[in-house]
Amino acid sequence: MIDTAATAGYIILALLILFVVIALFRAVRIVPQAVAMLVERLGRYSRTLEAGLHILVPFVDRVRAAVDLREQVVSFPPQPVITSDNLVVSIDTVIYFQVTDPKSAVYEIKNYIQGIEQLTVTTLRNVVGSMDLEQTLTSRDQINGQLRGVLDEATGRWGVRVNRVELKSIDPPQSIQGSMEQQMRAERDRRAAILTAEGVKQSQILTAEGDKQGAILRAEGNAQAAILNAEGQARAILQVFDAIHRGDADPKLLAYQYLQMLPEVARTQSNKMWFIPTEFTTALKAIASGFGGASDGGDDGGIAWRAPGQSPLGDGLPPTALTDPAEALAEARRQSEAATRDATSAGTLSGRPFERSAEAGQHAGGPQRATPPVAPVPPAPPADEQGPPLPPAP
Repeated sequence: MIDTAATAGYIILALLILFVVIALFRAVRIVPQAVAMLVERLGRYSRTLEAGLHILVPFVDRVRAAVDLREQVVSFPPQPVITSDNLVVSIDTVIYFQVTDPKSAVYEIKNYIQGIEQLTVTTLRNVVGSMDLEQTLTSRDQINGQLRGVLDEATGRWGVRVNRVELKSIDPPQSIQGSMEQQMRAERDRRAAILTAEGVKQSQILTAEGDKQGAILRAEGNAQAAILNAEGQARAILQVFDAIHRGDADPKLLAYQYLQMLPEVARTQSNKMWFIPTEFTTALKAIASGFGGASDGGDDGGIAWRAPGQSPLGDGLPPTALTDPAEALAEARRQSEAATRDATSAGTLSGRPFERSAEAGQHAGGPQRATPPVAPVPPAPPADEQGPPLPPAP
């Protein structure tokens, strides 16, 4: 009997300890952050437990539901919607919502997520049904705004706030997609053709402007080049003319210049014939006179020819004696070289003031003698009044 009573006492004590443990477990509740728990006392709503430690009455209070207070995202499957032009499109929607009143979310509706889904489908069909396919594809922001307004108003009494509504995809039928692709391809081809034509037009305009400016610049350059060439030729003619006058060239030098210019006439191989100037005879006479030859009479270009031993000033002067032909030829060559050097130096110094020392080069090996003052060179006549150009100095 004593053992039976002790065993019963142990069993009762164990049951009592188990009851206390279960009561403490049911009485102590720890609520995590962003979660709300609804407590019912004897089947009736009592209070809402927020985050933290809470003590409940065992076997009297019980937790009905735990509600997540964070913002949630729910994606609904594609829904067939008919547009105003009788085309069926499939639309996927995404809802962003948040529970603001846990009591209303639990006691006002059985499943608020399912209610939001059905309300979204009906509202979407109502909004898209008043639009055609093109408006549906291009008016996503308008559809989102209308859906959000309707859903937020309807879910307010459920303790749910709809923050955003997004249309994830709008899929028209395959046949309509092919037609739309062809239309877009044709539109893009049209835009490409327009852009190509505009580019060609701009290119032609720029090319024409460039050719115009190039032609103008080339014409201006040719004009300036012609002016500079003319000025250069004029200065060259003036310098040669000045050099000849300052050098006081005699007929021998001029005749020698004529002889130097004759090979230039027939230099190229394409010349089949060439003309001898009318002054060539006079030049030959001057050369013959320089070498001691006699003239056969007639027009000699203003040069007075006389026989050996005769004086042009009369018989009162002593007769002149001719030198040896070889010496005369050597003297003529020396004078020609001296005249060439003098003409070259005179042409170089034509722009400087006149110096009498430059005249000394005209007298090869002879003493310097005074020369009469040189008259100023008159300005060159215009191009249409000038005679044939003088041969250039070597």
